[in-house]
Amino acid sequence: MSMVTGNSYLESLLQGQPQLPPSPLAWFNRLRASAVDRAGMLKVPTTRDEEWRFTDISPLAKLSFHPVRTVPSLQKEDIARFYVEGTSATLVFVDGIYMPELSVQSNRTADLIVTNLSAALATHAHAMEPHLGRHAAFQDNLFAALNTAFLHDGALIIAPRNTAIERPVHVLFIATQAESTSHPRCLLIAEPGSAVTVVEDYVTLQEGPYITNAVTEIAIGDNAQVSHTRLQRDSGQAFHMANSAVSLARASRYRSISVAFGARISRYDLNARLAAEGAECSVDGLALINERQLADTHTCIDHASPDGTSRQLHKCIIDGAAHGVFNGKIIVRPGAQRTDSSQSSRNLLLSARAHIDTKPQLEIFADDVKCAHGATVGQLDNEELFYLKSRGLSEVAARNLLTYAFGAEIIDRIPIASLKRRLEQTVLEQTQRN
Repeated sequence: MSMVTGNSYLESLLQGQPQLPPSPLAWFNRLRASAVDRAGMLKVPTTRDEEWRFTDISPLAKLSFHPVRTVPSLQKEDIARFYVEGTSATLVFVDGIYMPELSVQSNRTADLIVTNLSAALATHAHAMEPHLGRHAAFQDNLFAALNTAFLHDGALIIAPRNTAIERPVHVLFIATQAESTSHPRCLLIAEPGSAVTVVEDYVTLQEGPYITNAVTEIAIGDNAQVSHTRLQRDSGQAFHMANSAVSLARASRYRSISVAFGARISRYDLNARLAAEGAECSVDGLALINERQLADTHTCIDHASPDGTSRQLHKCIIDGAAHGVFNGKIIVRPGAQRTDSSQSSRNLLLSARAHIDTKPQLEIFADDVKCAHGATVGQLDNEELFYLKSRGLSEVAARNLLTYAFGAEIIDRIPIASLKRRLEQTVLEQTQRN
């Protein structure tokens, strides 16, 4: 295996990889071995790479953080504030390691599968093999390759055919150790005719630096529906690298809401492929950052078949000397006629040092389509401020209210009432100025 020299991050991680337990399944071992080989050949991206030109992750490349070997002993009381009310199941991972004693499955629907990925290899390999490592390509993606190389524990969710799962599934990843690296993994399979809501949640119990490198794969069958809420609430010193890949079959529906509050540097790549006719997706996002945070969101919505529909709204609220990045690409392939797609990037700068780079893109190779995109960057509207002040609000109160309302539009779309209320309070607290 070739190694990338002069890169302490890659060297320390790859040297630790062989200690993972082998699997009795040949295809699973081949998948991990292939990812190890690719990770050894790839380099940490720099601002000289087009897809990373606005995002400097050189601080991460200098780190020598090691994979987690052991995890602290936690009780449910220690993480009670992170549980979501009314779930059908909650899977808890601490520093990337599955914790069955902290997980909850009391309200699970009989045929719904919610379990640890490594344990499910013995019983559900036939369902996993066509999807695991097939949607989130790692041939040219270092972070996806590293995650797959370390593939062991992870969340497996299988929504059974023609079944609507009424209560959401909560997958909770908790970081507890500074100067460590974890590789969270999720695989969601929505069988034809099913409907499921999933919350993918990243939180921390400490404020030191660490690396989270996550990969999520979602396969949505014919006429199936998936609602996917992704929350990133890492430490302000953390590095959060994440890749999500979604495949939509005929007449399927995917609704995504991603919210980023934490991390010193975060990068989230979402690739949704509308692989069959009549598929629909809605992709919304909010980044709320301050001080010297950097939050980068890259999305690609790939219309590969006719009669597809996609909607996207991404917002950034940027204060201090923070830097937001949004690159949203919509591709309409040849033959994907009657595609209907729209995309909007809206960005609010709260200080003179706040910075945003936004790049909506359309690549259209079909002629019978309806596509639109746009981006706005600005400060609070003076007329709206004047109106609120004329109704008796102070300057500070008026600014706080307008800032909160800007972010709350995305939070309000979260389909879980208890979680929405909690996040609304977070947005309210983080948008208040004295």
